[in-house]
Amino acid sequence: MTDEEKQREGSVEEVLRQVSSQLRYSLGNIHSALERIAPAEARDGDEGLDMNAAILCQSYYRILRLTNNLSDAVDLDAPSQARLSNDDIVGICRDVVRQAEAPAELAGLELTFCSDKSGHIISVDAERIKRLLLNLLSNAFKYTPKGGRVSVEVRVDQRWVELAVSDTGRGIPAEAMETVFERYLHPPLLDGLPHGLGLGLPICRRIAGEHGGRLILTSREGEGTTVTVSLPNRRERAQKLNAYTVADGGGFNPILVELSDALPKQAFTQKYLD
Repeated sequence: MTDEEKQREGSVEEVLRQVSSQLRYSLGNIHSALERIAPAEARDGDEGLDMNAAILCQSYYRILRLTNNLSDAVDLDAPSQARLSNDDIVGICRDVVRQAEAPAELAGLELTFCSDKSGHIISVDAERIKRLLLNLLSNAFKYTPKGGRVSVEVRVDQRWVELAVSDTGRGIPAEAMETVFERYLHPPLLDGLPHGLGLGLPICRRIAGEHGGRLILTSREGEGTTVTVSLPNRRERAQKLNAYTVADGGGFNPILVELSDALPKQAFTQKYLD
């Protein structure tokens, strides 16, 4: 990369940081206003208000997800953000899938989880792994038609712990496989549809790399896709074990944030937000 190209990329990244910061500030105001205009108790008793509020809520979550991805995208080449500690990787994945079951059912999909161990402790950043898994589930949900299946599997061997997310969706054309990990916008994505900007897979590969792992994508058009994340099967030394718990969402549902592009608006009605 030439000096001019580096300078131009640096300028783009600085603009994206500023855009992300300003979007986040405005989103806070939107969320507060939505709660005042359509409080939970009013939505429970008014189906029309609930559905209109659901549309606003989904849009809020979609923009928040995009803002989070933009923030992560500008730091893809920066030092690792992971804070590693000893955690139960099976428990982390099982809990994410459990929370995603109701949204999957609403989208008309069968979501399953399996593991060859009931629990297994390795060195991970639980929140980063949760983000990775939700990004992969979002992609699987978006590109799998109703009646399809999405599965999450954890496999443990001596050197690696593998997290595999598979779907029975439409798959990825061979000619597109070379560009799915590119970090910025591609012309085919600029069609105005709410499917994101193609940042999910680069971010997932970044998170895998932060753990000393790798991400492999296999897909065949019309036959579905499998993304396999391999994490080193190792623990931190002389460190207190962290019991895995569900993180506080900070006033919003983190599962719905990450899956917001892949779900119908009904997922954001008061029934599901509760």
